[in-house]
Amino acid sequence: MLYSLVQWREVFSPFNVFQYITFRSGGAFLTALALCLLFGGPFIAALKRARMQQFIREYGPESHLKKSGTPTMGGLLILFALLGSTLLWARLDNRFILLAIGTCLYLGALGFLDDYRKWLKRHPAGGLSENLKMGAMVVWALGVGSYFYFAPPNAEFAHRVFIPYAKGVSIPLHGFYLSFALIVLVGASNAVNLTDGLDGLAPGTLVVSGLSFAVFAYLAGHAKLSAYLRLVSVPGAGELTVFLAALGGACLGFLWFNAHPAEIFMGDTGSLPLGGALGLAALSLQQELILVVVGGVFVAEALSVILQIGSVRLRKGRRVFRMAPLHHHFEVGGLPETKVTIRFWIAAIVLALIAMTSLKIR
Repeated sequence: MLYSLVQWREVFSPFNVFQYITFRSGGAFLTALALCLLFGGPFIAALKRARMQQFIREYGPESHLKKSGTPTMGGLLILFALLGSTLLWARLDNRFILLAIGTCLYLGALGFLDDYRKWLKRHPAGGLSENLKMGAMVVWALGVGSYFYFAPPNAEFAHRVFIPYAKGVSIPLHGFYLSFALIVLVGASNAVNLTDGLDGLAPGTLVVSGLSFAVFAYLAGHAKLSAYLRLVSVPGAGELTVFLAALGGACLGFLWFNAHPAEIFMGDTGSLPLGGALGLAALSLQQELILVVVGGVFVAEALSVILQIGSVRLRKGRRVFRMAPLHHHFEVGGLPETKVTIRFWIAAIVLALIAMTSLKIR
Protein backbone atom coordinates (compact mmCIF):
# COMPACT_ATOMS: atom_id res chain seq x y z
CA MET A 1 0.00 0.00 0.00
CA LEU A 2 2.65 2.53 1.04
CA TYR A 3 4.82 1.40 -1.87
CA SER A 4 2.36 3.10 -4.23
CA LEU A 5 3.50 6.46 -2.83
CA VAL A 6 6.79 6.02 -4.73
CA GLN A 7 5.06 7.24 -7.90
CA TRP A 8 4.64 10.63 -6.20
CA ARG A 9 8.32 11.04 -5.34
CA GLU A 10 8.71 13.80 -7.92
CA VAL A 11 6.08 15.77 -6.04
CA PHE A 12 7.36 14.91 -2.54
CA SER A 13 10.89 13.48 -2.54
CA PRO A 14 10.70 11.72 0.90
CA PHE A 15 8.26 9.23 -0.68
CA ASN A 16 11.30 7.76 -2.42
CA VAL A 17 12.21 5.81 0.74
CA PHE A 18 9.26 3.48 0.18
CA GLN A 19 10.99 1.85 -2.76
CA TYR A 20 13.67 0.39 -0.46
CA ILE A 21 12.99 -3.08 0.91
CA THR A 22 15.16 -2.45 3.96
CA PHE A 23 13.13 0.60 4.98
CA ARG A 24 9.80 -1.13 4.44
CA SER A 25 10.99 -4.23 6.30
CA GLY A 26 11.91 -2.14 9.31
CA GLY A 27 8.55 -0.44 9.13
CA ALA A 28 6.76 -3.79 8.83
CA PHE A 29 8.57 -5.18 11.88
CA LEU A 30 7.76 -2.18 14.05
CA THR A 31 4.17 -1.94 12.83
CA ALA A 32 3.44 -5.61 13.55
CA LEU A 33 5.10 -5.30 16.96
CA ALA A 34 3.10 -2.17 17.79
CA LEU A 35 -0.20 -3.71 16.67
CA CYS A 36 0.32 -6.70 18.94
CA LEU A 37 1.30 -4.58 21.92
CA LEU A 38 -1.53 -2.10 21.34
CA PHE A 39 -4.36 -4.57 20.82
CA GLY A 40 -3.06 -7.49 22.89
CA GLY A 41 -4.57 -6.36 26.20
CA PRO A 42 -8.08 -5.62 24.87
CA PHE A 43 -8.01 -8.81 22.79
CA ILE A 44 -7.18 -10.96 25.83
CA ALA A 45 -9.93 -9.23 27.81
CA ALA A 46 -12.43 -9.97 25.02
CA LEU A 47 -11.42 -13.65 24.94
CA LYS A 48 -11.89 -13.88 28.71
CA ARG A 49 -15.37 -12.38 28.46
CA ALA A 50 -16.22 -14.93 25.76
CA ARG A 51 -14.66 -17.68 27.90
CA MET A 52 -12.57 -18.72 24.91
CA GLN A 53 -10.22 -20.79 27.03
CA GLN A 54 -7.66 -23.54 26.64
CA PHE A 55 -8.44 -27.06 27.85
CA ILE A 56 -5.38 -29.01 29.00
CA ARG A 57 -4.77 -32.67 28.21
CA GLU A 58 -4.89 -34.79 31.36
CA TYR A 59 -1.97 -36.98 30.30
CA GLY A 60 0.42 -34.05 29.85
CA PRO A 61 2.83 -32.74 32.49
CA GLU A 62 1.05 -32.15 35.81
CA SER A 63 2.46 -28.62 36.02
CA HIS A 64 0.37 -27.70 32.96
CA LEU A 65 -2.99 -28.46 34.57
CA LYS A 66 -2.99 -25.06 36.25
CA LYS A 67 -2.94 -23.45 32.78
CA SER A 68 -6.48 -24.62 32.10
CA GLY A 69 -8.69 -21.61 31.50
CA THR A 70 -6.01 -19.47 29.85
CA PRO A 71 -7.44 -17.71 26.76
CA THR A 72 -6.51 -19.32 23.45
CA MET A 73 -6.81 -18.45 19.73
CA GLY A 74 -4.09 -15.84 20.17
CA GLY A 75 -3.11 -16.65 16.61
CA LEU A 76 -5.87 -14.25 15.57
CA LEU A 77 -3.90 -11.41 17.15
CA ILE A 78 -0.68 -12.53 15.46
CA LEU A 79 -2.34 -12.84 12.05
CA PHE A 80 -4.02 -9.45 12.47
CA ALA A 81 -0.66 -7.81 13.16
CA LEU A 82 1.22 -9.82 10.52
CA LEU A 83 -1.25 -9.36 7.69
CA GLY A 84 -2.10 -5.78 8.61
CA SER A 85 1.56 -4.83 8.54
CA THR A 86 2.18 -6.79 5.34
CA LEU A 87 -0.74 -5.11 3.55
CA LEU A 88 0.60 -1.73 4.64
CA TRP A 89 4.28 -2.15 3.76
CA ALA A 90 4.64 -4.88 1.11
CA ARG A 91 4.07 -4.75 -2.63
CA LEU A 92 0.73 -6.40 -3.23
CA ASP A 93 1.53 -7.14 -6.88
CA ASN A 94 4.28 -9.58 -5.84
CA ARG A 95 3.48 -13.27 -6.28
CA PHE A 96 5.40 -14.37 -3.20
CA ILE A 97 3.52 -11.91 -1.01
CA LEU A 98 0.19 -13.09 -2.39
CA LEU A 99 1.16 -16.71 -1.71
CA ALA A 100 2.22 -15.82 1.84
CA ILE A 101 -1.03 -13.97 2.55
CA GLY A 102 -3.06 -16.84 1.07
CA THR A 103 -1.15 -19.36 3.17
CA CYS A 104 -1.80 -17.44 6.38
CA LEU A 105 -5.51 -17.05 5.63
CA TYR A 106 -6.02 -20.69 4.63
CA LEU A 107 -4.08 -22.31 7.46
CA GLY A 108 -5.29 -19.68 9.91
CA ALA A 109 -8.89 -20.60 9.07
CA LEU A 110 -8.06 -24.30 9.45
CA GLY A 111 -6.45 -23.71 12.83
CA PHE A 112 -9.34 -21.52 13.95
CA LEU A 113 -11.88 -24.22 13.12
CA ASP A 114 -9.83 -26.73 15.10
CA ASP A 115 -9.52 -24.43 18.13
CA TYR A 116 -13.18 -23.44 17.94
CA ARG A 117 -14.38 -27.05 17.93
CA LYS A 118 -12.20 -27.80 20.96
CA TRP A 119 -13.82 -24.87 22.74
CA LEU A 120 -17.33 -25.96 21.76
CA LYS A 121 -16.74 -29.49 23.04
CA ARG A 122 -14.81 -28.27 26.09
CA HIS A 123 -12.11 -30.88 25.45
CA PRO A 124 -8.53 -30.68 24.04
CA ALA A 125 -9.23 -33.65 21.76
CA GLY A 126 -12.51 -32.22 20.46
CA GLY A 127 -11.06 -30.44 17.44
CA LEU A 128 -11.08 -31.45 13.79
CA SER A 129 -10.13 -35.05 13.08
CA GLU A 130 -6.47 -35.62 12.27
CA ASN A 131 -7.41 -37.00 8.85
CA LEU A 132 -9.45 -33.91 8.02
CA LYS A 133 -6.71 -31.53 9.17
CA MET A 134 -4.02 -33.43 7.30
CA GLY A 135 -6.18 -33.65 4.19
CA ALA A 136 -6.77 -29.89 4.21
CA MET A 137 -3.04 -29.24 4.64
CA VAL A 138 -2.16 -31.64 1.82
CA VAL A 139 -4.56 -29.81 -0.50
CA TRP A 140 -2.84 -26.51 0.33
CA ALA A 141 0.66 -27.98 -0.04
CA LEU A 142 -0.14 -29.61 -3.37
CA GLY A 143 -1.57 -26.32 -4.60
CA VAL A 144 1.57 -24.39 -3.67
CA GLY A 145 3.85 -27.17 -4.92
CA SER A 146 2.03 -27.37 -8.26
CA TYR A 147 2.33 -23.61 -8.70
CA PHE A 148 6.09 -23.70 -8.14
CA TYR A 149 6.38 -26.76 -10.37
CA PHE A 150 4.96 -24.86 -13.35
CA ALA A 151 6.20 -21.39 -12.32
CA PRO A 152 9.44 -22.09 -10.39
CA PRO A 153 11.12 -19.38 -8.29
CA ASN A 154 14.19 -19.63 -10.55
CA ALA A 155 13.46 -21.20 -13.94
CA GLU A 156 17.14 -21.98 -14.56
CA PHE A 157 17.34 -24.15 -11.43
CA ALA A 158 13.77 -25.44 -11.38
CA HIS A 159 12.88 -28.50 -9.31
CA ARG A 160 16.27 -28.69 -7.61
CA VAL A 161 17.20 -28.81 -3.95
CA PHE A 162 20.46 -27.05 -3.09
CA ILE A 163 22.93 -28.41 -0.56
CA PRO A 164 24.07 -25.81 2.01
CA TYR A 165 27.80 -25.23 2.52
CA ALA A 166 28.57 -26.68 -0.93
CA LYS A 167 29.24 -24.44 -3.93
CA GLY A 168 26.69 -25.00 -6.65
CA VAL A 169 25.78 -28.53 -5.56
CA SER A 170 22.13 -29.41 -6.12
CA ILE A 171 19.99 -32.49 -6.57
CA PRO A 172 17.42 -32.60 -9.40
CA LEU A 173 14.05 -33.77 -8.14
CA HIS A 174 12.09 -33.87 -11.41
CA GLY A 175 8.86 -35.78 -10.77
CA PHE A 176 9.55 -36.00 -7.03
CA TYR A 177 9.32 -32.23 -6.61
CA LEU A 178 5.66 -32.27 -5.54
CA SER A 179 6.34 -34.90 -2.89
CA PHE A 180 9.30 -32.88 -1.64
CA ALA A 181 7.23 -29.68 -1.50
CA LEU A 182 4.54 -31.55 0.40
CA ILE A 183 7.04 -32.71 3.04
CA VAL A 184 8.53 -29.22 3.44
CA LEU A 185 5.23 -27.36 3.72
CA VAL A 186 3.20 -29.80 5.81
CA GLY A 187 6.25 -30.70 7.88
CA ALA A 188 7.06 -27.08 8.74
CA SER A 189 3.47 -26.28 9.70
CA ASN A 190 3.10 -29.32 11.94
CA ALA A 191 6.57 -28.91 13.47
CA VAL A 192 5.74 -25.40 14.72
CA ASN A 193 2.40 -26.72 15.97
CA LEU A 194 4.18 -29.40 18.03
CA THR A 195 6.62 -26.84 19.43
CA ASP A 196 3.82 -24.68 20.79
CA GLY A 197 3.64 -26.44 24.15
CA LEU A 198 5.47 -24.17 26.59
CA ASP A 199 4.92 -20.52 27.44
CA GLY A 200 6.85 -18.40 24.95
CA LEU A 201 8.61 -21.30 23.23
CA ALA A 202 7.02 -21.16 19.77
CA PRO A 203 6.80 -17.36 19.33
CA GLY A 204 10.33 -16.80 20.61
CA THR A 205 11.75 -19.41 18.27
CA LEU A 206 9.68 -18.04 15.38
CA VAL A 207 11.17 -14.57 15.90
CA VAL A 208 14.64 -16.04 15.35
CA SER A 209 13.63 -18.23 12.40
CA GLY A 210 11.52 -15.57 10.72
CA LEU A 211 14.18 -12.85 10.89
CA SER A 212 16.87 -15.30 9.76
CA PHE A 213 14.88 -16.16 6.67
CA ALA A 214 14.26 -12.46 6.11
CA VAL A 215 18.02 -12.10 5.60
CA PHE A 216 18.06 -14.98 3.09
CA ALA A 217 15.05 -13.48 1.28
CA TYR A 218 16.73 -10.09 0.94
CA LEU A 219 19.93 -11.63 -0.41
CA ALA A 220 18.12 -13.98 -2.81
CA GLY A 221 16.13 -11.08 -4.22
CA HIS A 222 19.24 -8.93 -4.76
CA ALA A 223 20.89 -9.93 -8.05
CA LYS A 224 24.40 -8.70 -7.19
CA LEU A 225 24.50 -9.97 -3.61
CA SER A 226 23.08 -13.38 -4.53
CA ALA A 227 25.68 -13.74 -7.29
CA TYR A 228 28.49 -12.74 -4.93
CA LEU A 229 27.34 -15.16 -2.21
CA ARG A 230 26.45 -17.88 -4.76
CA LEU A 231 22.86 -18.02 -3.60
CA VAL A 232 20.04 -18.96 -5.94
CA SER A 233 18.80 -15.66 -7.34
CA VAL A 234 15.02 -15.43 -7.09
CA PRO A 235 13.58 -12.34 -8.79
CA GLY A 236 10.93 -10.74 -6.60
CA ALA A 237 11.76 -12.81 -3.52
CA GLY A 238 13.25 -9.79 -1.79
CA GLU A 239 9.70 -8.67 -1.05
CA LEU A 240 9.38 -11.66 1.28
CA THR A 241 11.80 -9.78 3.54
CA VAL A 242 8.95 -7.40 4.37
CA PHE A 243 6.57 -10.25 5.18
CA LEU A 244 9.11 -12.16 7.28
CA ALA A 245 10.08 -9.01 9.17
CA ALA A 246 6.40 -8.48 9.96
CA LEU A 247 6.21 -12.11 11.11
CA GLY A 248 9.14 -11.53 13.46
CA GLY A 249 7.59 -8.35 14.83
CA ALA A 250 4.17 -9.94 15.34
CA CYS A 251 5.66 -12.93 17.18
CA LEU A 252 7.80 -10.66 19.35
CA GLY A 253 4.75 -8.60 20.25
CA PHE A 254 2.78 -11.74 21.04
CA LEU A 255 5.65 -12.99 23.21
CA TRP A 256 5.01 -10.00 25.49
CA PHE A 257 1.76 -11.68 26.52
CA ASN A 258 2.73 -15.32 25.98
CA ALA A 259 5.88 -15.27 28.15
CA HIS A 260 5.64 -17.31 31.37
CA PRO A 261 3.14 -17.20 32.97
CA ALA A 262 1.24 -16.94 29.70
CA GLU A 263 -1.79 -14.65 29.53
CA ILE A 264 -2.81 -16.16 26.19
CA PHE A 265 -1.95 -19.11 23.91
CA MET A 266 -1.65 -18.87 20.13
CA GLY A 267 -3.41 -22.19 19.50
CA ASP A 268 -3.53 -23.90 16.12
CA THR A 269 -4.90 -20.61 14.79
CA GLY A 270 -1.36 -19.26 15.03
CA SER A 271 1.00 -22.23 14.91
CA LEU A 272 -0.30 -23.78 11.67
CA PRO A 273 -0.13 -20.62 9.48
CA LEU A 274 3.17 -19.42 10.96
CA GLY A 275 4.83 -22.78 10.37
CA GLY A 276 3.32 -22.90 6.91
CA ALA A 277 4.69 -19.43 6.17
CA LEU A 278 8.20 -20.57 7.10
CA GLY A 279 7.88 -23.59 4.83
CA LEU A 280 6.60 -21.38 2.02
CA ALA A 281 9.55 -19.01 2.46
CA ALA A 282 12.02 -21.91 2.27
CA LEU A 283 10.37 -23.27 -0.88
CA SER A 284 10.18 -19.81 -2.49
CA LEU A 285 13.89 -19.16 -1.91
CA GLN A 286 14.91 -22.75 -2.80
CA GLN A 287 16.57 -22.93 0.62
CA GLU A 288 14.62 -25.90 1.93
CA LEU A 289 17.60 -27.57 3.62
CA ILE A 290 18.57 -24.32 5.33
CA LEU A 291 15.15 -24.49 6.99
CA VAL A 292 16.31 -27.70 8.68
CA VAL A 293 19.18 -25.71 10.23
CA VAL A 294 17.38 -22.43 11.00
CA GLY A 295 14.36 -24.33 12.27
CA GLY A 296 16.39 -27.01 14.00
CA VAL A 297 14.35 -26.65 17.20
CA PHE A 298 11.15 -27.31 15.26
CA VAL A 299 12.76 -30.28 13.50
CA ALA A 300 13.91 -31.78 16.81
CA GLU A 301 10.43 -31.41 18.29
CA ALA A 302 8.81 -33.13 15.29
CA LEU A 303 11.39 -35.92 15.17
CA SER A 304 10.92 -36.62 18.88
CA VAL A 305 7.21 -37.27 18.28
CA ILE A 306 7.90 -39.48 15.24
CA LEU A 307 10.51 -41.50 17.14
CA GLN A 308 8.28 -41.83 20.20
CA ILE A 309 5.30 -43.09 18.20
CA GLY A 310 7.48 -45.44 16.17
CA SER A 311 9.15 -46.84 19.27
CA VAL A 312 5.86 -47.43 21.09
CA ARG A 313 4.40 -49.26 18.11
CA LEU A 314 7.45 -51.29 17.11
CA ARG A 315 8.98 -51.98 20.53
CA LYS A 316 5.85 -53.03 22.40
CA GLY A 317 5.26 -49.82 24.30
CA ARG A 318 8.90 -48.91 25.04
CA ARG A 319 9.60 -45.20 24.79
CA VAL A 320 12.62 -43.23 23.62
CA PHE A 321 11.68 -40.11 25.60
CA ARG A 322 9.98 -39.60 28.96
CA MET A 323 7.31 -37.70 27.06
CA ALA A 324 7.05 -36.16 23.59
CA PRO A 325 7.42 -33.57 22.12
CA LEU A 326 10.99 -33.00 23.23
CA HIS A 327 10.29 -30.02 25.50
CA HIS A 328 8.07 -32.22 27.69
CA HIS A 329 10.91 -34.76 27.98
CA PHE A 330 13.03 -32.16 29.76
CA GLU A 331 10.08 -30.88 31.79
CA VAL A 332 9.24 -34.34 33.11
CA GLY A 333 12.95 -34.76 33.86
CA GLY A 334 12.72 -31.93 36.38
CA LEU A 335 13.78 -28.80 34.46
CA PRO A 336 11.57 -25.75 35.09
CA GLU A 337 9.46 -24.66 32.13
CA THR A 338 11.21 -21.30 31.84
CA LYS A 339 14.65 -22.92 31.75
CA VAL A 340 13.59 -25.32 28.97
CA THR A 341 12.15 -22.43 26.97
CA ILE A 342 15.21 -20.20 27.32
CA ARG A 343 17.58 -23.04 26.46
CA PHE A 344 15.57 -23.80 23.33
CA TRP A 345 15.73 -20.10 22.40
CA ILE A 346 19.50 -20.21 22.82
CA ALA A 347 19.64 -23.29 20.60
CA ALA A 348 17.52 -21.47 17.98
CA ILE A 349 19.89 -18.48 17.98
CA VAL A 350 22.97 -20.71 17.66
CA LEU A 351 21.36 -22.65 14.80
CA ALA A 352 20.46 -19.41 13.04
CA LEU A 353 24.08 -18.25 13.29
CA ILE A 354 25.26 -21.60 11.93
CA ALA A 355 22.85 -21.17 9.01
CA MET A 356 24.26 -17.71 8.33
CA THR A 357 27.76 -19.15 7.96
CA SER A 358 26.49 -21.02 4.90
CA LEU A 359 26.47 -17.67 3.11
CA LYS A 360 30.28 -17.67 3.04
CA ILE A 361 31.12 -21.37 3.28
CA ARG A 362 30.33 -22.36 -0.30
